[in-house]
Amino acid sequence: MWQKIKKIKFILVLTLAITLITIYPDMAIAAGFRSFVDTEDGYQFSYPNGWLQVKVANGPDVVFHDLIEVSENVSVVISPVPQGKSLTELGTPTEVGYKLGKSALAPEGSGRSAELVNVAQKEINGNNYYFLEYAVKLGNGQSRHNVASVAVSRGKLFTFNASVPERRWRKLQRTIDEVVSSFQVY
Repeated sequence: MWQKIKKIKFILVLTLAITLITIYPDMAIAAGFRSFVDTEDGYQFSYPNGWLQVKVANGPDVVFHDLIEVSENVSVVISPVPQGKSLTELGTPTEVGYKLGKSALAPEGSGRSAELVNVAQKEINGNNYYFLEYAVKLGNGQSRHNVASVAVSRGKLFTFNASVPERRWRKLQRTIDEVVSSFQVY
């Protein structure tokens, strides 16, 4: 009986914490997240405590990975937007997700495959965001789960991507969803 009450209490406290973090993003720091702000390029996001920024030559604008499980990572890629188009002019979430999967996650000849498994669209502070979820198979047979947020700002396409091994997805899903949802351009 007491175990059931403890379990219910835990679920209620966890639900309250997630709700408060969603409503009050500044509380994210207290909940195990840190903020990264790039004022030069105009974006920001939260990432889990215990993750480190790493330098990558000729690649993403920024990369963070877990200290222990280094294959768990987030990155931001900035690309020019064709003819100054808006995100919706680039396509629907499904169309943009398909293009991103083919061009970045699993380009031809890479030995990888990326299946777009979920899409969503949201407007935050006047900017459109597409949320894209993929099941990715690497050439070596490993499976990964990628979640991306895509937005257009100041004539650039921003792609924020979080990637974790599939074996860790269930454990990290809420954290990764929160991290990806924290991404904002300005």
